[in-house]
Amino acid sequence: MDIPVIFQDEYLVVVDKPVDLPVHKNDFMPHDAPYLTKLIGDQYGKWIYNVHRLDSKTSGLIVLAFSSEVAHELTLQFERKEILKEYAAIVVGELPEKGVFDEKVLVKKKSKFKKPAVTHFEREKLVPTSISYKEQDEVFLSLARVMPETGRWHQIRQHFAKNRHDIVGDSHHGDFTLNKLIRAEWGFNRLMLHARKLGFKHPETEENLLFETNLPDEFEALLQAVAPK
Repeated sequence: MDIPVIFQDEYLVVVDKPVDLPVHKNDFMPHDAPYLTKLIGDQYGKWIYNVHRLDSKTSGLIVLAFSSEVAHELTLQFERKEILKEYAAIVVGELPEKGVFDEKVLVKKKSKFKKPAVTHFEREKLVPTSISYKEQDEVFLSLARVMPETGRWHQIRQHFAKNRHDIVGDSHHGDFTLNKLIRAEWGFNRLMLHARKLGFKHPETEENLLFETNLPDEFEALLQAVAPK
């Protein structure tokens, strides 16, 4: 599997993680299933240290460290909220031009325990569609910039679902009827959530680094496909 490398030096590597690729191994995967830290470790012939997480279904920028010391310093930056993180998401409905969600969210799957979480957002584009379902006509989709202030489990997905702006393709928290319709009609079957920007201070050089990737092709393809003809 080809993993696009955005930046690499002797201390760390920033990659653009493909969709549906876990960051690390878990108990639910087949023993020979690929995961990001193994693939990058094999590529560089080094042990890879995870710093932060992206859901397997979320694509985009992630930083990995080549030593435990560098990983520790980066982890502290995340804990102190010194990291710039920005996502792109396609969500259901007419999202406000800007706003913030600050409801508590679940800390993990099948848990009843919740923790505070804050997610800022801005609407980039409002797209009318030809979709009609659940007695709704002329359903809108919104392309949003999403800036999580905290980093809880599925935080962005939970927040948008709680506020009735489900992320398209979210099979856990989202609108299953709409996802099924889009999959059957146009063939799109991925979570429309992408980690687009990542900024941090280099632990060794102290240089402020900022990385940005283009949106996956599926984002624009979906918005064009659903537009009224």
